[in-house]
Amino acid sequence: MINLTIGEKVWQAAVYIILIVLSLLCLLPFLYVVAVSVTPESEVLRRGIVIIPESFTFAAYKEVFISHGIGQAYKITLFRTVVGTALNVFFTIIAAYPLSKKYLPGRSSFLIFIVFTMMFGGGLIPTYLLVRSLGLLDSPWVLIIPHLISAFNLVIIKGFFEQLPAEIEESARVDGASELQSLWRIILPLSLPVLATVSLFYAVGHWNSYFDAIVYLNDSNLMPLQVVLRNILLNVATQSADSIANSGTVSKFAVQMAAVVVTTVPILIVYPFMQKHFTKGVLMGSIKG
Repeated sequence: MINLTIGEKVWQAAVYIILIVLSLLCLLPFLYVVAVSVTPESEVLRRGIVIIPESFTFAAYKEVFISHGIGQAYKITLFRTVVGTALNVFFTIIAAYPLSKKYLPGRSSFLIFIVFTMMFGGGLIPTYLLVRSLGLLDSPWVLIIPHLISAFNLVIIKGFFEQLPAEIEESARVDGASELQSLWRIILPLSLPVLATVSLFYAVGHWNSYFDAIVYLNDSNLMPLQVVLRNILLNVATQSADSIANSGTVSKFAVQMAAVVVTTVPILIVYPFMQKHFTKGVLMGSIKG
C-alpha cells in the first residue's frame, strides 16, 4: 500500500471534488429533462426548476408513443443502427486490411483518393442525383449505403493493422493459413479495441443522424427517430392543448422532454457495455514478447 503525504492527500481530495462537481454539472441538465418529463404541469409551474418531482405522471410518454409515431421510428432507427453498423465495420475492415499491406499494387494512389474524400466532397446536389440514379430514394437502405465506409475510420483501422507485428501473420502463413484465415483468426481478435471504438463511432453516427433522412425520404413511415424528435420539438408548441394534455396533468413542455428522453436513453445504455468491451479488447489485443 502506498503511503501518501499530507500534501498528496489534499491534492487527491481536491481532484476528486473537482471531478464530482464537473460530473454533477454534466448530469444535472439530463436529470432536469427526465424530471420535467414525469412531473405534472401544475408542479412545474409552481416550482420552476424540478430535479426531484413530488408527484409523477407518465402521460407525456403515453402521448409520445401513441400520437407521434415513435414506435415505427424506433424500428427504422434500430434497423439503421444495427444493420448499418455491422455493414460499416465489415466493409471498412475489408478495405483497410489490404491497404495496410505495403506490397499492395497501387496502394499509394488508393490512399490518396481516400484521404482526398476527407477534405473535399461532391456536394449535396450531385450526391442527391447519384442516390436517385441508384434507385435508393424512399428506401431504408438510403440511410446506410451512401455512408457505407468512413474514410476517417478506415484510416484508423488501417493504422492499427500496420502496427501489428508482421511476424504473427508470417507464422500463420507458415502453418498454411490464407489471408482471410489470418484476418479472421489472428488480426481481428488482436484488433478488438479499435473495432469496438469504430463500431461505437458508426453506431452513434447512425443513431443521431437525421439530415440524410430529410433529404432522401418522403415517406413518413421511414423517418428515423431523430427526425420524429425534431418534428415533436418544432410542432408540439403549435398543437392544441386538448391534443397534448391528459386531463390537464401534462404540459406541452413535458411532451418535448419525454421525446428527448426516449431518443437519448437507449444510446446511453450502450456505453457501459461498450466500455466493458473496450477493456476486454485491450486484454485480448495485448501482445506479449
